[in-house]
Amino acid sequence: MIPWLTIAIALPAIGAVLVWALPRTGAGGRAATASAAAAAEGGGGTTTAVRTPAATATGAVSAENAKRITLGFSLATLAVLVAMTLRFDLSNAGSLQFVEEYPWIPRFGVHFAVGVDGIALTLILMSAILVPLVVLAAWREHDDREDGGRGYFALILALEAMMIGVFAATDVFLFYVFFEAMLIPVYFMIGRYGRGDERAKAAVKFLLYSLAGGLIMLVAVIGVFVHGGTFLWADLVGENGALAALDPSTARWLFLGFFIAFAIKAPMWPVHTWLPQAAGASRPGTAVLLVGVLDKVGTYGMLRYCMELFPAAVSWFVWPVVALSLVSIVYGAILAIGQTDMMRLVAYTSISHFGFITLGIFALTAQAQTGAALYMVNHGFATGALFLVVGLLVARRGSSLIKDFSGVQNVAPKLAGVFLVTGLAGLALPGLAPFVSEFLVFVGVYAFNPVPALIAVIGVVLAALYILWMYQRTMTGPTADGVSGFKDLSAREAWAVGPLLALIIAFGLYPQPLLDAIEPAAERTVVATVDSAEEGGAE
Repeated sequence: MIPWLTIAIALPAIGAVLVWALPRTGAGGRAATASAAAAAEGGGGTTTAVRTPAATATGAVSAENAKRITLGFSLATLAVLVAMTLRFDLSNAGSLQFVEEYPWIPRFGVHFAVGVDGIALTLILMSAILVPLVVLAAWREHDDREDGGRGYFALILALEAMMIGVFAATDVFLFYVFFEAMLIPVYFMIGRYGRGDERAKAAVKFLLYSLAGGLIMLVAVIGVFVHGGTFLWADLVGENGALAALDPSTARWLFLGFFIAFAIKAPMWPVHTWLPQAAGASRPGTAVLLVGVLDKVGTYGMLRYCMELFPAAVSWFVWPVVALSLVSIVYGAILAIGQTDMMRLVAYTSISHFGFITLGIFALTAQAQTGAALYMVNHGFATGALFLVVGLLVARRGSSLIKDFSGVQNVAPKLAGVFLVTGLAGLALPGLAPFVSEFLVFVGVYAFNPVPALIAVIGVVLAALYILWMYQRTMTGPTADGVSGFKDLSAREAWAVGPLLALIIAFGLYPQPLLDAIEPAAERTVVATVDSAEEGGAE
């Protein structure tokens, strides 16, 4: 049997090492500068650094090679995952497939165990699609840096390996390792390669919030092993699983330990404050991976770990989580309306959107659960595209403030058109992918209880306001002085955002392929768990 998932995790990891191992002569010619300074000092002259043309050319070549290697390995990873997907049995999408299990730390019962069901598969594919597009979008973003962005591209590949690993892990301890390891590349992608004077502060805040949640989850992971005797997910869940006879009080505490970590990662009100600051200080490519993929680990964790490991505890937390979700929906949308920075505005829209996802997860109906899982994928594509387009605007103007843009459609109509489509996807316009998932969430939530569904409608109305108002202020009206020299979409930029637009439209018109993979998995991972939770609550 071909170890598809191990190959998919290993490929970007190997690519990251190769990119990092490239000659360290940066685009600014660090090696040439140092040698010239040393020569001047040894010869009794001045210590003025001189960048030689040869060294500068060497640095440029090294930076270009880093980009090509990164793009090549990300495309190779996508190809492997597509080949794996073609062998995925949709008729059995609710069960784990491509399962691999190797002893890792036998003394503590830890395994390198991976496998995917329909939900995990779609999230992994989404991640693999976004990475090469992020690489294309960031191709010229770091040319002014001394290393030409070599370190940034190595971090992207390292992060991709961890993203695939965290969705594929079927050992609780392995999941935790990937969950925490992702923090390292993201911290440097924000703190070292971000933008603005606040990037270091934003990176530290992101790290502290995530570490706090991770440490709480570590206690719960240890609790799972103490009470279950194993870390293997398949041996822990189900009626005959090792946690089936878990004391209800213990189950609630362990549930809470996992949930807090996932709520921070999601992010969910009131532990969301790290996201707007982190996204605002990030490069657009980093923001795409941060909001499009990493935050989904939180909602995926709620589905896979909170609900299935501790079904008897679910009924205790349904209404508190529903209430927090509604606050996230309305609060995130209101704050998005008041933003003056486009990057922060999109970040706040995501807080609102994640409220819909968590609302669907805890509505305890098949439609809502399926819609929530589908929303994770569609949000990744739609918000990823919106962040990339905003990034193109920021790169041209040198600012992300809304007041610095006006009349873009007069000089760059293609760019303005792409911005409009991605914005309409963000407000879930019918015919675009997010609409299907949002509709399913509403149907399922209304069946659960009409009141939360009616309150959540406020978020839909506000979404139209913050998206269309942002478009009006930036794309229409007289052309601002700083906008008059804008170039329209280049071929490289079109290749970066074009596939996402195609997917948004395709899955908006025909979402059945995603539903075929997600719905059976949602029924297995959620509906059966809900039945068990209701039985426990009745007792």
